Amino acid sequence: MKVILQRVTKANVKVANEKIGEINHGYVLLLGIGGQDTHEIADKMINKIKNLRLFADDTGKTNLSINDVNGEVLIISQFTLYADCRKGNRPSFTEAAPPALAEALYTYFIKASKPHFTKIAHGQFAASMQVELVNDGPFTVVLEMG
Repeated sequence: MKVILQRVTKANVKVANEKIGEINHGYVLLLGIGGQDTHEIADKMINKIKNLRLFADDTGKTNLSINDVNGEVLIISQFTLYADCRKGNRPSFTEAAPPALAEALYTYFIKASKPHFTKIAHGQFAASMQVELVNDGPFTVVLEMG
């Protein structure tokens, strides 16, 4: 499982020009699901994200977690995180989970995240989406589990 985490001041996702998810201060999570991923890996990723200290305290140090600042989370399915561009000019996605597994784990990830964060918004699996965000910092972290 791969996540590109971006700390944001606001973000939203649209499908067919209709806004389907929106957050303020928090994280945008671009979630890539691999063929070997499981519920246990998803749970570990959620716990890692929940406990990361990426927000500044009163002294300016990144000492606060998303829950310390009542941050919100926008989760976007992003199979292209598994693009393998080592050979040729066209990416291969053989390491990405098959659609049925990816959708099931994406749905699980959203549901399993709800008890851990103030607000969860999300995109639509396998849809063409437009994601708008204001990266705060900019602060971007790459996470991998599995």
